[in-house]
Amino acid sequence: MSRKESSKKISKKEARQQVYDKLALALAEFKTAIKDKKFESNLQKASKLFADDIAKAANKAKDKSKKPVKKSTKDKTEQKQEPPASLG
Repeated sequence: MSRKESSKKISKKEARQQVYDKLALALAEFKTAIKDKKFESNLQKASKLFADDIAKAANKAKDKSKKPVKKSTKDKTEQKQEPPASLG
């Protein structure tokens, strides 16, 4: 199962929740300085902004690692260099 989970793309909603949790822990000391409602709404806005780009970057990185290996172009160039047969 771990193989399926690692190949699964991260959704924006999951990324937003992860960012929200990390920001809430990091900024917990500032929570007492402002109202809870304002703190929560600002955390939600910030996590939404960050999560969109994070999810795109994470999914793009996973797509790059899954790309199939291309065949070498050496075979194609060797075939093109052969002179055409004379009609003669």
